[in-house]
Amino acid sequence: MYRSHTCGELRYSHINQTVTLAGWVQKIRDKGFMIWIDLRDRYGITQLILDEERTPKAVFELAKTLGREFVIQVQGTVIERESKNKNIPTGDIEIMVSGLTVLNSAALPPFTIEDQTDGGEDLRMKYRYLDIRRNPVKDKLVFRHRVAMEVRNYLSQQGFIEVETPYLIKSTPEGARDFVVPSRMNEGQFYALPQSPQTFKQLLMVGGMDRYFQIVKCFRDEDLRADRQPEFTQVDCEMTFVDQEDILQVFEALTTHLLKTVKNIEVGSFPRMSYAEAMQKYGNDKPDIRFGMEFGELNAVAKGKGFNVFDAQELIVGIAVPGAAEYTRKQIDALIDWVKRPQIGANGLVWVKCNPDGSFKSSVDKFYSSGDLSAWAEATGAGPGDLMLVMAGDAHKTRTQLSALRMEMGERLGLRKPDEFAPLWVVDFPLLEWDEETQRYHAMHHPFTAPKPEDIPLLDTDPGKARANAYDLVLNGNEIGGGSIRIHDSALQGKMFGLLGFTEEQAEAQFGFLMNAFRYGAPPHAGIAFGFDRLVAILGGQESIRDFIAFPKNNSGRDVMINAPAPIDDEQLEELGLEIKP
Repeated sequence: MYRSHTCGELRYSHINQTVTLAGWVQKIRDKGFMIWIDLRDRYGITQLILDEERTPKAVFELAKTLGREFVIQVQGTVIERESKNKNIPTGDIEIMVSGLTVLNSAALPPFTIEDQTDGGEDLRMKYRYLDIRRNPVKDKLVFRHRVAMEVRNYLSQQGFIEVETPYLIKSTPEGARDFVVPSRMNEGQFYALPQSPQTFKQLLMVGGMDRYFQIVKCFRDEDLRADRQPEFTQVDCEMTFVDQEDILQVFEALTTHLLKTVKNIEVGSFPRMSYAEAMQKYGNDKPDIRFGMEFGELNAVAKGKGFNVFDAQELIVGIAVPGAAEYTRKQIDALIDWVKRPQIGANGLVWVKCNPDGSFKSSVDKFYSSGDLSAWAEATGAGPGDLMLVMAGDAHKTRTQLSALRMEMGERLGLRKPDEFAPLWVVDFPLLEWDEETQRYHAMHHPFTAPKPEDIPLLDTDPGKARANAYDLVLNGNEIGGGSIRIHDSALQGKMFGLLGFTEEQAEAQFGFLMNAFRYGAPPHAGIAFGFDRLVAILGGQESIRDFIAFPKNNSGRDVMINAPAPIDDEQLEELGLEIKP
């Protein structure tokens, strides 16, 4: 037996017991006649003590050869610690070592394996297996496991069946880029790794499984950012004989359950907002409603006053930043520079200070009277002490830019609190989006999303106005889940493919298996998928998903630890029937 207890288990009640521990050496303090060692495992740290009088000489001498991260086993007696450490659960005791075995020596690690480390992100990713020993990373992985178990248990209790779907599937032209896998046995042909188990879960509904879920890996060959990886995990769900209200209630209850069991936070019913309202009030379809700063449209009160910058624009819109009227000109200029960055792309920013005495000071005083600016304040909800920030331009682009500024101000003012949770359903999305480059419609969600029943006639007359029977679950300004009522009628699905530019032959080649399945009694069905990595990160109080993934990729999609992706040798290429580059 390597150990009788873990390094986080022993307490005052264990004093005088003989124990065996095993773990990694975190710190050594050698005073010559006495040695203290911090021994660490996944469960915590226990202090070991050895001295020349009470420790066997051979054991004492062996302890002097230890280094950081050596793997050791010790035997000894639990004794009361003289200098207690209230910062760790084992801080009342220590182990008087009587036996020591070196299970494995260790090279000096490239960074300090402690909560506060001296290792940069790239270095820690290269040695991720060492980084996982640190509490900040280890605790996140344990937290991820806990959330996964809560999801799995809850859905199982609600009658959902976990079913695994294939990883080697057919490539489809819709959506993001696929990762493709060449087939050796079918030369010149390729599998794709699934971006989602979408069609398979619909086929499971045709198969009568009724309630399906899967915590599943998905793959998208996309550019990366903090909340995106080439391989990611989602909680994939599907149900039969349900409408939108059924779906919203089931998965609102799941989210409420997670907030209660994982964070001990209770929330009421989730507010609901249409896509159109979200875009008008917040400039995006995943608004953070933990704070205000709703958009105020100013066309009616800002045009026609001789300010050509505004008069020529499609939309003038602003927000009221609470308590920011005290900003200096230098601070305001910094905001103007911020919105002019290429990532935002704005031409500038108009500002108005709402002074505590009720007067106004603005960058456009030459064109607007106090009465005009008072109308702006009414439209944006600004009060004394607030700062109005106003942008103008193309409606969609300007809303997007002001949304980014709103989120930045929320961050700067400390309004985006990681321990505060504000869920929201966004519904009634457009079914289709027109793409000027390809001159055709694209599905805003995916080709299997059903239109609102009352909007089906629009598919023949004005398809761009049809709304999707779709819904997104937003938490703290992040989309954590999205789904829709599915098309279960083959004729309607065929019409949808036609609107998306598929010929009958293309639709049959890509999705004939699904269309054929619909001919055999497809029930009404709907579903949702939660971005599990993102959900865990938000519940853990962070925006980035990387530390909640055991072995993440970097921003270039590379695993720097194993150096992947990497070339393969010519023999493998020949077996796959692929061209060998000279």
